[in-house]
Amino acid sequence: MTIRVLLVDDHELVRAGFRIILDAQSDIDVVGEAENGAIAAECARELTPDVVCMDVQMPVLDGLEATRQVTTSTDAAVIMLTTFDREDYLFAALEAGASGFLLKNSSPEKLVEAVRTIAAGDALLSPEVTRRVIQRFSAPSPAAEARPVAAPELDLLTERESEVLQLVAQGMSNSEIAATLFVGDATVKSHVSKILQKLALRDRIQAVVFAYENGVVVPRA
Repeated sequence: MTIRVLLVDDHELVRAGFRIILDAQSDIDVVGEAENGAIAAECARELTPDVVCMDVQMPVLDGLEATRQVTTSTDAAVIMLTTFDREDYLFAALEAGASGFLLKNSSPEKLVEAVRTIAAGDALLSPEVTRRVIQRFSAPSPAAEARPVAAPELDLLTERESEVLQLVAQGMSNSEIAATLFVGDATVKSHVSKILQKLALRDRIQAVVFAYENGVVVPRA
């Protein structure tokens, strides 16, 4: 399948550079461009891209609010692109529904890899970033001594799905989980999809937070 991509950035030169990089790939097709978040939300609904490469700071409507609109009204996954390595942008982007976060000074190969990773249903978060997400959203408070009460939805998971959820919460990719469990990537992808569906979660990031909040795994001291 060809991965359909929408590029969103208020700088035409940046969009042109990204288009050259992505259009050179046989499995990626840039189906549209937008210069601000408002146009991006409209284009996402009309063009039905698989992946949206979204800038953070833009006029009219910024990338964070545009991401909220795109992820709530379409099936597109969003990669946030920025020149700023700031935690507030990272967490705001993830809370808005982004599936990944990439700095604009990353290599062309990283951009291509990011698009393919997000299109495959994986979250684009390194183990380091995953740890930061866990610390921000799900680290227990000093006063909290009791183990969290598990959500009843966890009873809907099979034993293997529970095992996969634990590995997802450790920041493993589908391929890493497959190697750990000695199964195929497609099998892991199916398990992850069923986990998200049963637990009513949007993506792997929410799955990580859910797992820690409900005691599936426990943050290390």
